[in-house]
Amino acid sequence: MTEFIKKKEVKKNWYKIDATNLIVGRLASEITKILRGTKKTSFTPNMDDGDFVIVTNARKIKFTGKKFSKKIYYKHTGFPGGIKETTPDKILQKDPSRIIKLAVKRMLPRGPLGRKQLGNLKVYNDDKHPHETQKAVDFDFKSRNKKNSLN
Repeated sequence: MTEFIKKKEVKKNWYKIDATNLIVGRLASEITKILRGTKKTSFTPNMDDGDFVIVTNARKIKFTGKKFSKKIYYKHTGFPGGIKETTPDKILQKDPSRIIKLAVKRMLPRGPLGRKQLGNLKVYNDDKHPHETQKAVDFDFKSRNKKNSLN
């Protein structure tokens, strides 16, 4: 018989990721795994048992190839002919944290659970963040990525 974890038994940890020179898609997929809690043994798909993630230096992220100027983000205002488009270059000038939030949002499940899990993501453009009291554990993304590569 499968045992499900209860809401009060969930223990949430805090992780801190430095996004300097990291590729957006690879970073977003790792963040999504942490937010959903898929790496935990207590993973339940219909529950928020993931952890909190703090991302710093969002201003210094990278894209592969020519995506920085060629990739297009679309949004619609809801009115006829109201489709708007922008590039990562323009978004980076206005609000660099939005690129990471968009990438992670599109990898999370749609609906109330995905929105709740996205609320556990804190993205900051610089090194400073107001979550020092949570004592976040540094998530070593670079060494983790080297272990999983085929080369």
